[in-house]
Amino acid sequence: MTAEFAAAMPAVLLALALCLGALQAVIQQMRLTDAAAEVARQLGRGESVDSSIGRVTQAVGPVSASTSHEGAFVCVRLAAPGPAGPLSLLNVTLSAHACALDGGR
Repeated sequence: MTAEFAAAMPAVLLALALCLGALQAVIQQMRLTDAAAEVARQLGRGESVDSSIGRVTQAVGPVSASTSHEGAFVCVRLAAPGPAGPLSLLNVTLSAHACALDGGR
């Protein structure tokens, strides 16, 4: 092992850890976006907020949710802490917003 390789190894490992953390964040963002769309559809069908958010919590983890009515649509905004790992030091919060036709009114 050369001295240059030994000096570069920590930087390579740090870059790899950050890439893996970013990949985890992207996957969690996709799950959160899908969950927001699902909750909006459920609320549009007239289901309760508590049961819809309960199912999201089982699938995604702890989330905070807010709902609003915008004309003929019911909208949901979900927010969740970023994934554990190297990016947790950055205190990343992920959020997703989705709307669906409010047929349950």
